[in-house]
Amino acid sequence: MKWIQIVVMSVLVCILFALEWPRLSGLPKRDKAAFITLLFVAWVLSMLDLPNLPGPTTFINALFRPLGQYLE
Repeated sequence: MKWIQIVVMSVLVCILFALEWPRLSGLPKRDKAAFITLLFVAWVLSMLDLPNLPGPTTFINALFRPLGQYLE
């Protein structure tokens, strides 16, 4: 199922890029760079399984757990 999601999102990003790029032809390079950057960031975030990723508290606990054991 994950591979289907990756393929579908990649195709959608390509379609969006193909439809919007001609509209950006008259705009400065800065606007084009912003469009590409935002599109890439959205594509990468769509590939992550954000609801099932551990939160920052899990990272902090894993980082400081050995220190807590030495202090006890």
